[in-house]
Amino acid sequence: MTANWEKTGTNDGVLTFEISEEIIKQEMDKVFNKVKKNVSVPGFRKGKVPRHVFNNIYGEESLFEDALNGALPDAYSQAIEEAGLDPVSQPKIDIKSMEKGQPWVIAAEVTVKPEVKLGEYKNLKVEKQDRVVTDEDVENNLKEKQERQAELVLKEEGAELGDTAVIDYEGFVDGVAFEGGKDQNHSLELGSKQFIPGFEEQLVGVKAGEEKDVVVTFPEDYQAEDLKGKEATFKVVVHEIKTKQLPALDDEFAKDVDEEVESLDELKAKIRKELEESKNAAADEAVQDLALRQAVENAEIVELPHVMVHDEVHRQMDLFLNDMQRQGISPELYYQITGTTEHDLHVQMEADADVRTKTSLVLEQIIKDENIVVSEEEIAAEIEELAKQYNMDADRVRGLVSPDMLTNDIQMKKAMSIITDSAIEE
Repeated sequence: MTANWEKTGTNDGVLTFEISEEIIKQEMDKVFNKVKKNVSVPGFRKGKVPRHVFNNIYGEESLFEDALNGALPDAYSQAIEEAGLDPVSQPKIDIKSMEKGQPWVIAAEVTVKPEVKLGEYKNLKVEKQDRVVTDEDVENNLKEKQERQAELVLKEEGAELGDTAVIDYEGFVDGVAFEGGKDQNHSLELGSKQFIPGFEEQLVGVKAGEEKDVVVTFPEDYQAEDLKGKEATFKVVVHEIKTKQLPALDDEFAKDVDEEVESLDELKAKIRKELEESKNAAADEAVQDLALRQAVENAEIVELPHVMVHDEVHRQMDLFLNDMQRQGISPELYYQITGTTEHDLHVQMEADADVRTKTSLVLEQIIKDENIVVSEEEIAAEIEELAKQYNMDADRVRGLVSPDMLTNDIQMKKAMSIITDSAIEE
């Protein structure tokens, strides 16, 4: 096959190639053997009409379209390989010639991956990350655990921020009760900012059994159109005031919150270790992001094909919505809950789609330049890791994910490691 590639733009061009007479004949034979089963011609049993009779009645050209459809995919793939192209879009096919007894000539408008010229991507200098866990960090984490173990106990004194008031309330605008402004025995933590700004603060000092009128103004961006910017009066009846009673920070507390420890000192040591692991992981991720961003900025990509960015947007949308599905939230439910549309999500994913596309191209070029290969053992280990991650059988993972996909994922990780492992924190 002779394939000719002629550029018409930075990443666009026309690939012209031929389909040989031999391939055409093979495909014509296949098409004829398929269609003759349904052809009825007087004097012949159904499906037994000779080729020359069929051609005389229907014309050999009647087989051309199906024959072309059969031959085109392989012919296009061979032409792409011969021309050394890496297409990123479906080709726009233009039939130049389909002469009987001659090779068929096809032209395909194709968009290919852009050329990537790598800049510096090793030993990149990045901002030094904080990896130190202080005593204050440990104490703050311990206090959070203490807060989660706190009990609410009745309080006779006036309510303070942080206390929980059990209340009935009903809201009025211009003396008229409005929909959704009423509830009974509602537990409200003062200072939690669950209610309209100013509401919770006005309950500071109230005691159980008291009644109070709370006057607030709805924000201009309030979700209910008829209440935006309106002043409202809430008639509140206070049933109970509860305050948090924190448990003592001792060995018993430590054993209550973590069965693996026997003392408060052991709990603190475990907290420190977990915080160190978390902080180091966050620092590593930050270094990776900074170094990768530099590597992409250092690379030269003249023009990014729009189709690649478009495909990246939809890939991210699919990943996001699939993740929602795994949590039991359908796309329709997600849009309803968030008050957004598919278009809104599309716009959201467009924000850095060009950066993600450039990043993938840079990593792919590093794979080529570094000649990164993947062993069967690495693929097997990746399958086992995915099986653990998604709580699936390894054989099922093999059936769902192709070896080529796994190979590409591992290569990408290796390319990223080349950048990040050599990065220098300063």
